[in-house]
Amino acid sequence: MSNVLVYTLDGKIYINLTNRCTNDCIFCLRKDKSDVKGQELWLDNENSSAQDVIEQFDKIYKESPSKEVIFCGYGEPMMKLDILKEVAEYIKNKYPDVKIRVNTNGHANFVYKRNVIPELKGLIDEFSVSLNGATKEEYDELSQPKFGQAYDEMKKFIKACSDAEISVVASVVEGYKGRHLDLKACEEIAHSLGAKFRVREWIVNGY
Repeated sequence: MSNVLVYTLDGKIYINLTNRCTNDCIFCLRKDKSDVKGQELWLDNENSSAQDVIEQFDKIYKESPSKEVIFCGYGEPMMKLDILKEVAEYIKNKYPDVKIRVNTNGHANFVYKRNVIPELKGLIDEFSVSLNGATKEEYDELSQPKFGQAYDEMKKFIKACSDAEISVVASVVEGYKGRHLDLKACEEIAHSLGAKFRVREWIVNGY
């Protein structure tokens, strides 16, 4: 089976760069299934190049052009930062009207030990960052991060996006197995960091 690096969902094009992640969220879709609407997102390997992604992207764009492209798959796209940047630059140059969003857990600055946001200015139109909880304890329970300061790092990442004047949305998953978050508190945190706020309802059976 070949790696599905680019797929479509609800009229938008998504890019699936990696299956690696610094979180292991208990509500993650990949815990229950291997596909999104029949498109297998578990990769055979992590060796795909930017050119591999671009080739799949061009083919899908030709068949199903879209005004929005989202880096989001069965892993954390910022774990493949160099490839993400190269692909985003290609899309911006060839398809300048396309809006590019990155769905992320906001751990990239911790992973790379630097503020990577300035490197993405002009390439990424919006970041959607998983806030996932009103407290560190709630975040850790839901997100199962692989390092201790993940919640604070995520919030710092949101602030860095805002400071760089890149549109940023802080999102939470609401209703996981009947669990309800303090949405008002989450919204206040988002706004305090300079972000918009989005509630994503938990999808029981995925896509």
